[in-house]
Amino acid sequence: MLQSYTCSFVPHVKSSLQNQGSVTQIQLPVRQIQNITYSHSLKKRFRCRCFRFLTHLHVNVTSSEIKASRKSLESFISGDEYPSTTPKDDHPGSNQSDICKNLNAFYQFSRPHTVIGTLIGITSVSLLPLESTADISVQFFVGLLKALVPSVLMNIYVVGLNQLFDVDIDKVNKPHLPLASGEFSMELGWAIVSTFLLMSFTLGIMFQSPPLLCALIVSFLLGSAYSIELPFLRWKRNAFLAATCILIVRAVVVQLAFFIHIQKYVLGRPIMLTKSFAFAVAFMCLFSTIIALFKDIPDVDGDRDYGIQSFSVRLGQEKVFWLCISLLLIGYGSAMAIGASSSFLATKLITVLGHCALASSLWLRARSVDLDSKESITSLYMFIWKLFYAEYLLIPFIR
Repeated sequence: MLQSYTCSFVPHVKSSLQNQGSVTQIQLPVRQIQNITYSHSLKKRFRCRCFRFLTHLHVNVTSSEIKASRKSLESFISGDEYPSTTPKDDHPGSNQSDICKNLNAFYQFSRPHTVIGTLIGITSVSLLPLESTADISVQFFVGLLKALVPSVLMNIYVVGLNQLFDVDIDKVNKPHLPLASGEFSMELGWAIVSTFLLMSFTLGIMFQSPPLLCALIVSFLLGSAYSIELPFLRWKRNAFLAATCILIVRAVVVQLAFFIHIQKYVLGRPIMLTKSFAFAVAFMCLFSTIIALFKDIPDVDGDRDYGIQSFSVRLGQEKVFWLCISLLLIGYGSAMAIGASSSFLATKLITVLGHCALASSLWLRARSVDLDSKESITSLYMFIWKLFYAEYLLIPFIR
C-alpha cells in the first residue's frame, strides 16, 4: 500500500490532473503525518524516509482525493494496514445502554406514580392497627412485605392492561409511553401483564391471608372491567363507572383489606375498626374521586376522538378543574377540624398544621395553572398525587 503512495499513485494523479486543468495546487499536511509517526516506534526508519519524500512533494489534487489519501496513509501508520470499511462499534457499552433503555421503558410502563401510591397507601394503612411500639416487630414487617409485593404486581397488571387497550389513545394523549412510542411491542406488553398477574395471584394464595387475596381478586376484576374492550366492559367509557372503579380500589379495598390483614392475620387480634381507619376510608373516598376526575382533564383531546365520555369531555376542563380543587380544599378543612378535636396535643399540631400546609400549597399551585396548556395541567395532576402520598403520611397521626 505504501508503494502506491510513493511510486505509482502520486505521479499518476499529478499527470492526470494537470491534463484536466483548472486544479488547485496544495501541499500535503506533512506536520500532522509526522506527529503520528513520532508516536510509533515500529518501522520508524522506513516511515521517516516516506515522510521526507512527501515533504518535498507538491501534488495537484482535489480536496476529496487528498482526504482519502491522507486517511489511508494514517490508517497504515497507526498499524491498520488494511482499514476495514465496516463501521466499528464506538460504544463498547452499547449493551449496557440497551439494558438501561429497556429498564426505563419498563419504568414508564409501570406508571410509577401509581406504584408509589400503592406502596405508601398500604404501608400507612398497615400502621393503623398498631397499638404500641412493641407491635413493630419482625413479624409485622414480614406481614407488610407479604401485602406489598403481590399488590405492586397487581398494580402493574392493571396499568399495563389499560395501556394495551389504550395504545391508540395514548398516541395522542401520552405518546411517551412505551407501547404508544413503539419501544415495547404489543406481544411484550401482553407477556408482562400476564406474568405479573400470575405472580400476584400465586403469592396471594401462598401467603394464606383471605383479605389479601380478596383485595387482589377485586383489583383484578375492576381493573379488567375498566380497560378490556368487551360487551358490558370498558367501564372507562362511562365517567361514573370509571370513577367508581378507582374509588372502590383506592378508598375501600386498600383500607379495609390491608387493615384486617395486619390486625388479624399478622398481629393475631380480633377485628376492631378505629377512628383513624374511619378517617382514612372517608378521606380517601374523596381523594380517589378527585384523582379519577382530574386525570381526564389533560386527556380531553384523545378521549373525545375515541368516544370516552369523561366528565372533562362532557362538562369542560375548567369546570372539572375547579370542582376538583374545591372538593380537595373542603376535605382538608374537614381534616383540620377532626385533628383539632383530638385529645392528643401532638395529633392536633401535626394534623392541623399539616393539612393547612397541604391546602395552601394546593391553592397556590392551582392559581398558577394555565388551563390551555396540557403540560401545566399534567404538572398539577402529578402534584395532586404528591398530596395523595402526603395524606397517607398524616393519616396514622389521627387518633
